[in-house]
Amino acid sequence: MRRIVVTGGSGKAGRRVVTDLKEHGYEVRNVDSGASRDHDTSTVVADLTDLGQTFQALTEADAVVHLAAIPGPNVLSDDATFRINTLSTYNVFSAALALKLERVVWASSVTLIGVPFDREQPAYAPVDERHPSLAENHYALSKLIGEELAAQFSRWSGTPFVGLRYASIVEEHDYKGFPDFWDDFSIQRWDLWSYVDAQDVAQATRLALESDTSGSENFLVAAANTCMTTPSSELMAEVFPNVPIRNELGEFESLVSTDKARSMLGYEPQHSWRAYV
Repeated sequence: MRRIVVTGGSGKAGRRVVTDLKEHGYEVRNVDSGASRDHDTSTVVADLTDLGQTFQALTEADAVVHLAAIPGPNVLSDDATFRINTLSTYNVFSAALALKLERVVWASSVTLIGVPFDREQPAYAPVDERHPSLAENHYALSKLIGEELAAQFSRWSGTPFVGLRYASIVEEHDYKGFPDFWDDFSIQRWDLWSYVDAQDVAQATRLALESDTSGSENFLVAAANTCMTTPSSELMAEVFPNVPIRNELGEFESLVSTDKARSMLGYEPQHSWRAYV
């Protein structure tokens, strides 16, 4: 399984994923609506909402990493976000099965835990993959439907699907903004003060490709700590005082659990804002 198509390889996460895979000996084809900034990476420009273009883009690949999507709510209108994300995901999954690709790894989202927690509070913390799926906007709804599509396509075909529920993805230059959060707990409460470095996104994605999972599995992917200087237990006591804490928390431990990704994929987050700020 050496020939990998990465959709959305020109984006924030995609650039890191493409680079990491190439550094580990994979032959990578970037498929995106725009060319890559990396001149050493060839890009197939394609509209993945078109099934024919999607088939052509995935031809002769061994596996696909599907990252292409409208990256969050309020980027486009609700209907455009839902349509583009859902249809492109359906097309990539359909083409992967028809072309008999060996594995599908794709970007789900941490938003499925109930972000931004305005309607309902977390059922417990740290949240994990057993937490109820609570899609609170059309972006999250598109990811929830993607997970159901993955489950059914895998059931039909036996092809392994791995959905990675990335937390908010950051790069080194983003860390300089973290001190803005520290005096106001409410600013980042919406995703339980979680984040993940793009380099750890790349690590988790490669491990998902190389894993021996079967069926359709979904994993939360986050940094090991929160973005805050206040201990995690104090954050929860102040902002979500009625939410049960299910285990003893490390001082600054992430409130988005990565235990499943650690145990099944071998994921170990390597990057923290504390090395940069």
